[in-house]
Amino acid sequence: MDWDYPHPFTLPVTPQPGDIDGLNHTNNAVYVRWCEQAGWAHSHHLGLTLDDYRRLDRAMAIRRGDYDYLLPTLLGEALTLATWLVAGDGKLAMERRFQLKRDSDGATVLRGRWDLVCIEIASGRPRRMPAEFLEAYMPAVAQATGAPAA
Repeated sequence: MDWDYPHPFTLPVTPQPGDIDGLNHTNNAVYVRWCEQAGWAHSHHLGLTLDDYRRLDRAMAIRRGDYDYLLPTLLGEALTLATWLVAGDGKLAMERRFQLKRDSDGATVLRGRWDLVCIEIASGRPRRMPAEFLEAYMPAVAQATGAPAA
């Protein structure tokens, strides 16, 4: 498939009966849930789990989420959701992108973007990313953008 960025982390998804709304297509909230699942799966793939977040008392929280719903999807359609970390300041902020494609014709049906900020879980306040975050996430940013790793 032709993706917006190189080296996507992908997750296959297929709309199930409970995902379909009154207009007989996938409900927009389902796409948001799928993006969350892909974000966590990518983080796990990079070596950081929810247990690591808790141990470090740090998390990457969504500050802003934007979604462009381009085409409808239907019950049972095979789809592939890709995600990338495309920016990071090495301190507090990162940007995650999503692209959802229909497998049958490769059409992009959704694009999404999250602006993320590192927070201290206990207080909810912004805090610098710990070394473990930088070691896991910044090489992924470099891979998606072609920039040298920090």
